[in-house]
Amino acid sequence: MRLHIVAVGRLRSGPEAELISDYRQRAERSGRPLGISSVSVIEIDERKGGTKAGEAALLERALPKGATIVALDERGKLLSSPDFASRIASWRDTGRQDLAFVIGGADGLDPAFVKRADMALSFGKMVWPHMLARVMLSEQVYRAVSILAGAPYHRS
Repeated sequence: MRLHIVAVGRLRSGPEAELISDYRQRAERSGRPLGISSVSVIEIDERKGGTKAGEAALLERALPKGATIVALDERGKLLSSPDFASRIASWRDTGRQDLAFVIGGADGLDPAFVKRADMALSFGKMVWPHMLARVMLSEQVYRAVSILAGAPYHRS
């Protein structure tokens, strides 16, 4: 299964980009034996969307065909890290080829896009800057892979 982080906005070089790259590489290395072949980041230029609906249209075009879609939204489902890992494993085990985590721009995702997603996921009731949400998601993907691998990274 291929994992994709699809996000509105381009991340400049800096500490956030370095963290995302590090967690993405760790997840790929640990995930290969588990059937997770890659973790990619796809960025959408927020200047081209204009509105949430415009951004949603750009996101739709960027998504891999047939991907399972997880929309990050403050009103989404709260999961523990082990539950998140189990959900990824379940999608992998049912033959899903692509799993796309979608992060909206500064104003969030279009409600119609969130409704169409296979799942809406929340990092809590607090609102996080969309660039920081990418770092948090990258870390949680790596943590999920570590949990599935039985590695000691996650301690509950």
